[in-house]
Amino acid sequence: MSKLSVAVDAEDHLQGNTEAGCIFVEYGDYQCPHCGQAYPVVKDLQREFGGNLLFAFRNFPMSQIHPWAEDAAETAEFAASQGRFWEMHDLLFENQKSFGTALFGQLAERLGLSAVELQIAADQGTYRSRIRADFTGGIRSGVNGTPTFFINGYRHNGPLHFTSLRGAIARTLEPHGT
Repeated sequence: MSKLSVAVDAEDHLQGNTEAGCIFVEYGDYQCPHCGQAYPVVKDLQREFGGNLLFAFRNFPMSQIHPWAEDAAETAEFAASQGRFWEMHDLLFENQKSFGTALFGQLAERLGLSAVELQIAADQGTYRSRIRADFTGGIRSGVNGTPTFFINGYRHNGPLHFTSLRGAIARTLEPHGT
C-alpha cells in the first residue's frame, strides 16, 4: 500500500477541521472526467463526516491527455493567491466540459478577480512551481492517475464511489482496540 510521501501542512489547500481524526487527500486534475465524477462524492463525504474530516486538494494535471489541466490548475492557484481557492476549485469542476481561456477569465471575474491579472500570471508561469511541487509529491507517493486519494497517509486502492470511500474513512475513525 502506497504511503503519502509529503505530509499535509498549512501550505496545502485545506477544507475542514485541522484537528480532524481523518486527513483525506486528493491528487486531482480539473479536466479529468473521473475527478469530475469524484467531485460530488468528496462533497458528500465532507457532509457525512463534518468536523471529523480534513480535506486537502493537490494538483496533478495530466497535461499529456488533458490539454487544459495545467491552465485550470493555474487558474485555481491564482484564485488561491487571493483567498478564493475553494470557490474556484468548485467552479472548475462544475464547468469542466467548457474549459478554455475565455471560461477561466469568466470564472475569475465571477469571483471578483481580474481576468487580465489571471492571464498575466498564466503567461508568466507564476504558479507553475507550486503545481510542479504538488505533482512531484504525487509521483513520489506513487500517484500515476487521477483521482488518487490518501486516507490518513495511505493510498485508497478501492473503488472511488461513496460507499467504498465512506467505509475506508469510517475505519480510520474507529477507536482502536474495541
